[in-house]
Amino acid sequence: MTAALPVSLPLIQAPMAGVSTPELAAAVSDAGALGSIAIGAATPDAARSMIERTRTLTDRPFNVNVFCHRTPSVDAEREARWLSGLAPLFARFDAEPPERLETIYTSFNDDPAMQALLCEQRPAVVSFHFGLPPQPVIDALKGCGITLLATATTLAEGRAIEAAGVDVIVAQGSEAGGHRGVFEPERGDALLGVLPLVRMLVQNTSIPVIAAGGVMDGAGIDAVLAAGGGGVQLGTAFIACPESAASDTHRVWLAGAHSLETVVTSVISGRPARALVNGHTREIAPIEVPDYPRAYLVGKALAAAASKAGEEAFEVCWAGQGAALSRALPAGELVLQLCAESRNLQGQLKIVE
Repeated sequence: MTAALPVSLPLIQAPMAGVSTPELAAAVSDAGALGSIAIGAATPDAARSMIERTRTLTDRPFNVNVFCHRTPSVDAEREARWLSGLAPLFARFDAEPPERLETIYTSFNDDPAMQALLCEQRPAVVSFHFGLPPQPVIDALKGCGITLLATATTLAEGRAIEAAGVDVIVAQGSEAGGHRGVFEPERGDALLGVLPLVRMLVQNTSIPVIAAGGVMDGAGIDAVLAAGGGGVQLGTAFIACPESAASDTHRVWLAGAHSLETVVTSVISGRPARALVNGHTREIAPIEVPDYPRAYLVGKALAAAASKAGEEAFEVCWAGQGAALSRALPAGELVLQLCAESRNLQGQLKIVE
């Protein structure tokens, strides 16, 4: 796999918008793995700053992740019902829901300025989540010498990624934390585990496959490599690192009983995502949720209202099923620890050093 990626170790720190930082990405890359920053929720100016900041911290390659969700449908009646239904929860915290929903971030597919920025900046790696951008955009990025990754949750998605000329498939198992990379969530989610998904993709596609979902330690790395994965992407494993932007509540929950229970829900953002169980997942029925990311405006507002009232139960803490195995180590130290624990990677430590 390291032949497909410009790094020494077949490990990727997952992008994790809102949690990953240039400092986290740089520390991971300096340790020989592939650090990642997420610009899916950023403006082009903010994305430029993140890329430039990361480059001041490391001279090694890193990954820049974008969101390729379809343009959200604006259904005024459905959105009004959603806001009305959540009003009692806001009232509990002496607050009101937003008057209307907004598209709080633009899909990479609809953002020529962001597309031009990546062609100008030419990061070593760009990864796509929620689908694929138009073929001309893929071709332009490849023409800039950028290695391309894309998330698949099914064999069909993996085949589409291969057909588009993307270099590597990230096989996101249902165990993974954060937003599911499903291309068409309205058609449902197969919720394939990482092991069967990796096996399907390895047997039916010809490009490298990176396993993602539930992997937290060396034993997990060895398991997915044995299934045929050419590399591993870990997200939740890096949330507790001091270089991440995780909130204090997120860190406390990862270290305690909250980490034992996660659930996939659409009620927070409008797209299925795995999180630690909280007030949203316990109290909001997933009926007629507005499109992502418009629904996310309300999810964030409710969390903020609860927090202002001194209630942490509505904190949004994305995490995978392996959350209870989290370790609060500096990112570079964690990479080395993962290699030391993995029978497959132990011999590569000397190469990195």
